[in-house]
This record gives sequence, structure tokens and C-alpha cells, in this order.
Amino acid sequence: MSAAHPDGPLAVVGGDVRVPLVTGGDVEYAALDYAASAPCLQRVWDDVSAYLPYYGSVHRGAGYLSQLSTDLYEASRRTVAEYVGAREDDLVLFTRGTTDSLNLLAAALPAGTAVFVFETEHHAALLPWRRTADVTQLPAPDSPAAAVAALDAALAAAPADGPRLVCVTGASNVTGELFPVRELAATAHRHGARIVLDAAQLAPHHPVSLTGLDVDWIAFSGHKLYAPFGAGVLAGRADWLGAAEPYLAGGGASKSVTGDGVEWNGGPARHEAGSPNVIGAYAIASACRALTEAGPDALAARENALLSRLRTGLAEIPQVRTLDLFGPDSERVSVVSFVVDGWNSSRFAAALSAEYGIGVRDGLFCAHPLVRRLLGGRDDAPTECGAPDAPAGEQNLNAIRVSFGVGTPDEHIDRFVAAVRELVARGAQWTYRTDGGRCVPESDPRGPAALAGLR
Repeated sequence: MSAAHPDGPLAVVGGDVRVPLVTGGDVEYAALDYAASAPCLQRVWDDVSAYLPYYGSVHRGAGYLSQLSTDLYEASRRTVAEYVGAREDDLVLFTRGTTDSLNLLAAALPAGTAVFVFETEHHAALLPWRRTADVTQLPAPDSPAAAVAALDAALAAAPADGPRLVCVTGASNVTGELFPVRELAATAHRHGARIVLDAAQLAPHHPVSLTGLDVDWIAFSGHKLYAPFGAGVLAGRADWLGAAEPYLAGGGASKSVTGDGVEWNGGPARHEAGSPNVIGAYAIASACRALTEAGPDALAARENALLSRLRTGLAEIPQVRTLDLFGPDSERVSVVSFVVDGWNSSRFAAALSAEYGIGVRDGLFCAHPLVRRLLGGRDDAPTECGAPDAPAGEQNLNAIRVSFGVGTPDEHIDRFVAAVRELVARGAQWTYRTDGGRCVPESDPRGPAALAGLR
């Protein structure tokens, strides 16, 4: 197992991993794709490892290990409830992630619910409602105040009868910019609507609170909160969830089954059918404790310093254009997307990986309407890496995203900026081709050897 990286207030597992370069040699991997999946906190790994010998079935066994695991699972629920500022009668449900959480809530909407969502949302927050609700999609706002005004106007113009729900992101997974959640919540409630916060990108960087932000539900993923064990959270008001049919039908959700029918459980069990992911739940609780103990203010101050360093470095490269929704001075988390004049973004990202050992993301980031708007592209514009014989300036519709957080060393940010500057100045040192929609090095000399130790 790889050791933890010592940089930052909290150590992460895997910081010393070295990766081979196509140009020869190897380098410490610079993981700069936290917005997709953040590395595991060393604290989380230690807690999970210490528990594993005592692993047992949750809610389903009389044995000591089953009882211990059940207690650990429910204690994790209480830890998460405290972390998200849950009200006394709120539910905390463990899910597979933000996508699963929002689909669960969508399945629990009362009949006739009208949903209001900005086109700036990640697909996890944009798409689930289409199956069960009447959806109003609001255009991308150009400022926080415009977002509040647009929601106010949309709710005022909509029929007042029937339940209504607003879904909004806390921080854009494309630009990193913060949305005015508290103001949007106040607007929603003034019109008799409820609001769910997609905190997938916000929770790893800022405290999130149901009571502090006055939102009705919060959804987030463990794998973005330094707990990559396949779990997520939906926390909030119990009434709609308690009145809905179970999200999944099966053991745990059922209280009594006879030939005449089923009596379903109430509370969290109603929507947690199957064997619970106690490892994932415990990992999330461990991450919540670690982030709280490290001090949100200290973590945010360090990230903001690195973010300023990154943005200043990119601003000094004329060929780089960063993507902003609210403008360059807007408050944001550690997520920056950009394009480079004369470059296909997928090819640029491939060169960063193969020639510099830097991992970033390219594409539309599961936020197609937003990225298309920011890049001024048509809905039918191609989005994958271009053919290997395409000119360097091929105008495919995609961007590059760099993101980081707890445990990111200063050197990784500096190396990234230097690599961007060098690629822009002299071009890639290798040739690249399209393989299954991905840009990969032509005649890659590295082969599969690096994976041998994982098999």
C-alpha cells in the first residue's frame, strides 16, 4: 500500500505513487482531479482498516460482530447528522453517492411535484426529475443575484398549487463558483417551495448545514469527501421520504411480508434495502470527523492560497482561457476549467498525463448544457478527442479541468502550471491517437507493467 502524502493539514493515501512517463523515467503522480474522485484520507484508511477484522452483517445477525457492526453503522449515521446540521426529525440515508441520493429523492416526490433546476447543474442533479416531475429548466445565470432573481420570477409565474422543489448545486463542478444557496433557499421557501442542495463539490471544501443554509435536503458523495468506499448521503426532511414507496424493494425495507402483501419499514430502513455498506458509511463518518477536527477555516485558507497560485499562473499564459459563469472575481472552491488556444483539450490532457505525470479531467464534465454555453458550442458539436491526423487547432467541444483539495502539495500546483506553460510554448513531445473516444499516446512504451502489482 502506498504511503500518505505529508503535505497539508491532513494526509492522503497515495501521495507517493510514481508513474512512468512516455518520454522515459517516472515521476510522483500529481492527482489534480479531486472533483471527480478525491484520494482517501489516511485517517479514513486507518479507521476502516482497524474495523475490518470486526466486520459483520448489519441489522441481520445476533452474533457479536453483527451487533458491533450495526452499532458502528448507526453511530456513523449520527456523526453524519451532526456534520450536516440535521434537524431533530430529519432522516440521514446512506446511498451509493450523490446521483443515487437525488434519484432516491426524485422517486419520493409527491404526485404533481414541479421541479425547478438551473441548466448549470451536473447531470446527477439535472436529470433524475424528468421521470417523475414537471421540470422547469432555468437558463445559466451570469451572477449570484441573477440566479436568485431568475428563481424568484420562475416560482412567481408557476401555478401555486401542488408541491414544488428547487434543486441547486452548492459549487459548480465546472467553474468551482459558489451559488447563493442561502438566498435561493429563502426565495424557495417564500414561494412555498422546498429546496435540495447538491453538495457534492461544496462539502469537501466548506461546511454544509441543513439548518445553517436552511435547505430541506442535502446530497453528497463519500468519494469526493476523501472516503472512496462507494457510499453517499441524502439527509433532510422525513415526510416525503416516509410517505413514498421504498426506493428499493427487498430485505431491510420490509417489516412484514405475507401472502396478502408487504408492510414497509419507516425511518432510514425504508430506503436502505439490501445489506448496508457499513464500510462506506463508516468511511464517510471518519472523513467528517477528520475534516471537523482539522478545522474548516485552516483547510479553506490553505486551499484558497493554492487556488490563487494556480489562477495567477494560468492568467500569465495568454493562450489559456479559464471558464467563468459569474466572472473572475466570484467566490469559488478549488476547481478550475479552461481551454488552450490551438489545442484540442483531450490531447492537452493526455499530454499532461503521459509526459508530465499529471492527472486532470477533460470533456464536458457531466454538465453538458453548462459547458456548451461557456464554450459557445452547438448541441451537435463533437466532444471527444479528435482524429490523430486532425490539425492542432481542431475545434472539438471540450475543456480541461484541474481540481484539488486536502493533501495537495504546493509542488503539484507549480508543476502543473509549468507543464501548461511548456506545452503551450513548445508543443507535445509525443503523438496521440483516438482509442474508444479517449486520447492516448501512440505506441505507448509504458505497457501494463505498472498494474502488475495490483492483480
